[in-house]
Amino acid sequence: MSIGTETGAAGHPSLRDILKHELQHLRSHWLWVLLLGVLLVVAGTAAIVVPSLTVGTTFAVTIFLGALLMVGGVATIVSAFWIGKWTGFLVQLLVGLLYLAGGFVMTEKPLASAVFITIFIAVLFIVLGTFRSIGALALRYPQWGWSLLNGVVTLLAGLIIYRQLPFDAAWVIGLLVGLEMLFNGWTWIMLAVLLRNLPADPPPVPTH
Repeated sequence: MSIGTETGAAGHPSLRDILKHELQHLRSHWLWVLLLGVLLVVAGTAAIVVPSLTVGTTFAVTIFLGALLMVGGVATIVSAFWIGKWTGFLVQLLVGLLYLAGGFVMTEKPLASAVFITIFIAVLFIVLGTFRSIGALALRYPQWGWSLLNGVVTLLAGLIIYRQLPFDAAWVIGLLVGLEMLFNGWTWIMLAVLLRNLPADPPPVPTH
């Protein structure tokens, strides 16, 4: 019998074994993954809808959006540690830290000009989108295709914001922050659906 696809070279587990083990590990946390996705979708929707309905100042809108980013960041960081060790851990941890940093800056400097805040968001999205795309391509963790799409959309959003400056600076803050969180949330939801539908104990792969 060939050392084949199950054990790999020199008795080391194959990529198929690693992926199977990782999916089963994540399966036990599918509900937490789903809740994180729903939270990000709700926050992203609020980031898009509430500023357009608020007859208030840029100050209030900025505080609100910063708070949403911080909530999303804390939830993403907590979920990264709660789910435990997997190939996407570092990517999700960085996403949470960037969310948290962005929210902190927006709440601490709400009186800064809309243009300054938008430049910060543009740079944040370009870095976040680039890292997420590279991480998805390099690690190929479960549902990495959705994460790659999410990274590309985030990167394009950052480039669009930067190229549109200084026009519509205040308008893009809520819209682009909301869209980024929406895509991130739906990525988690799709992963949760995949994990929920996995069999509890998949049958062994025939060796011959």
